[in-house]
Amino acid sequence: MSCKSADMPVYFVAENESTVGKRKVESTWGVMRVHHQQSRYIYDLFYKRKAISRKLYDYCLKNGYADGNLIAKWKKQGFEKLCCLQCIQPRDTNFGTTCICRVPKKMLEADRVVECVHCGCRGCASSD
Repeated sequence: MSCKSADMPVYFVAENESTVGKRKVESTWGVMRVHHQQSRYIYDLFYKRKAISRKLYDYCLKNGYADGNLIAKWKKQGFEKLCCLQCIQPRDTNFGTTCICRVPKKMLEADRVVECVHCGCRGCASSD
């Protein structure tokens, strides 16, 4: 049976991706990507499209279908494109600042490839 079956939940596929040839930190990027997409989808349904009720939105947050803390950050100016909460926690970086993916692309060298260690994001600054 193939791991990429249409019957399997997305988390199951992300959790069972092969880690051969990947760095240690890259093994969780698939799960982080799915977590972000799921939270963004619920955020868009409730705040942008007004397609779901407050009761359903609260149910999704309570049962872990979306990350309430991440959604709360998306509502604040400057964090509209935030990829994960780890990227804004200074205690998780070497120099006590935010993650490199939060730096606007125009402030980086032109040939520099930016990749977040926590989630694999390639740039989530709101000004990009």
